[in-house]
Amino acid sequence: MLTQSAVRSLNHVLGQQAWAQQRLVPFAGRTLEFRMSMMPTLRVTIGLNGLLENATAEAVPDLVITTKPSAIPYLLLRDEAVMSEVELNGSTDLAQVVRLLFLELEWDFEEDLSRVFGDVLAHRMASTGRSLFSWQRDAGVRLAQNFSEYWTEENPLIARRADTVQFGSDVERLRDDTERLEKRIERLQRQKGI
Repeated sequence: MLTQSAVRSLNHVLGQQAWAQQRLVPFAGRTLEFRMSMMPTLRVTIGLNGLLENATAEAVPDLVITTKPSAIPYLLLRDEAVMSEVELNGSTDLAQVVRLLFLELEWDFEEDLSRVFGDVLAHRMASTGRSLFSWQRDAGVRLAQNFSEYWTEENPLIARRADTVQFGSDVERLRDDTERLEKRIERLQRQKGI
């Protein structure tokens, strides 16, 4: 039931933008598997028309998309940085297309609202929704920046980037000095015949 709804929703968004379907057409017959924490695994096959179909039980996934639990809320923001929390294993060419679709494909909710409420009201509702979502996103980013600053500057629980870079270079310098000292000791031992 959940799989059917997910496939229907994904196909609805793909159907709104023909370019997205065209990107998937060359991969017809390939299978994608989506894994998210606390959610059932979703396995779909790309159809000849670029839309998704339920995969058969014996279908082997060509690409496995695993999302870490911490990334799930940020997927809605569609921020490219969240892709570091999404693991793509399998076909690299298919992974590139999936990544592109994630970044570029948008649900045209205003079009869907206009079917129910009419164009003018749908436009106003969509504009209000975008403003509210933008405000919440900006507030979330500012809050995260404030926490980051607090934890790195005022109550250091997290190392600052500059400190970790300096620590890394200090470790490298210490390693180089230790190697030079070991070589010098070896050379002195050979000279003394030890």
